[in-house]
Amino acid sequence: MHEKLKASIMQSPVIDRNGYPYLVHPVTDGVPKMEPEIMDEIIDWMASVCDLDCDRILAPEAMGIPLAVPLSMRTGIPYTILRKRQYGLDGEIMVSYKTGYSDRVIYINGLSKGDRVVIVDDMVSMGGTLSAIIGALRENGIVVKDVMVVFNKGGDIEEINRRLGIVVKRMLDVSLEDRKAVIAEPLG
Repeated sequence: MHEKLKASIMQSPVIDRNGYPYLVHPVTDGVPKMEPEIMDEIIDWMASVCDLDCDRILAPEAMGIPLAVPLSMRTGIPYTILRKRQYGLDGEIMVSYKTGYSDRVIYINGLSKGDRVVIVDDMVSMGGTLSAIIGALRENGIVVKDVMVVFNKGGDIEEINRRLGIVVKRMLDVSLEDRKAVIAEPLG
């Protein structure tokens, strides 16, 4: 399963980003190039496991965007991008969070209490980004129906799921060892 995606991961470099190992891959960075066949594998998987009983697909900027657009087109569910830029619109939700290598802020617009959403993103590592986003959504009465990522990069997924109060669906578990990616299929 997911053979094209797996092959592309094995060819991807792992770089050091201030002591943090970072996988450079088309899904996570848009470089060197995203092959349509790989995107097809990803969107086929997402459409097959997604809780389609939702009002909106949410995608954190930037690498959630290329996942949300084709998934929206496939399912007919509208999407909204969580932006790194503040717009000052009514109801805008500001979310501060930490990644493995930086502090960030993201803004959520266009949602209302009671909206049911699915979050798609490229990767989960420690769950900090998802935790902050899901917490802010829930605080504002927005129902998180599903979370899907392409990769779990070495995080304790059971602990992340427990902390988030939702199961993060992922295509592949990827660990970075000796500056190379090691792939495992998720169980279940």
